[in-house]
Amino acid sequence: MTAAEERAVIDRVRRGETEAFEALVLDNQKKVYNLALKMTGNENDALDISQEVFIKAYTGLHNFRAESRFSVWLYRMTYNICVDFIRKKQRTPVSSLTYTDDDGEYMDLEIPDTRYEPAVEAEKRELREALSRGIDELPQHHREIIVMREMTGMSYEEIATTLGISEGTVKSRLSRARQNLVSLLNSYGTFSKSGRHKTGKEVEGHG
Repeated sequence: MTAAEERAVIDRVRRGETEAFEALVLDNQKKVYNLALKMTGNENDALDISQEVFIKAYTGLHNFRAESRFSVWLYRMTYNICVDFIRKKQRTPVSSLTYTDDDGEYMDLEIPDTRYEPAVEAEKRELREALSRGIDELPQHHREIIVMREMTGMSYEEIATTLGISEGTVKSRLSRARQNLVSLLNSYGTFSKSGRHKTGKEVEGHG
């Protein structure tokens, strides 16, 4: 459905043709469900969230100002509802962030894999709490992009569509968000000096 077609359907719904909203549902239900599934990891939760999204979209259609595509507005709504759901259910098992940043540098915020030792379990719990605290303290535009990229595995294109920004902006904002998060974690004293940053060469040297 094109932007013009979306606007035409929305106008019909606003004029009282409530059944016309079904066309918007059919056009967007797959991507709404896929995003919810990617963020929650549970099919039933994704279905429940999808239903909530379309109910809120219908009841809040008067708030849609057509400054962006309806589909993008819906995608943002889905993301926000998923974030609230994850926070309430504590369904995001944050244990580590491992990636190659945009400069090609390898960074690993790691947890030992001796998972059944009580002392290690306490350390892992402490790290999860520190990560959660650090993410909560990030500015909103950094927090959302960390969650979308590092925790849900969304592509740069998907993030750009959701937030209504370019892929280049996604990459630069993500880089700054990662740096800010690491700085926060280091300020908490979460990592030992030797374990804070590892470049790709340093990792290879230990291999």
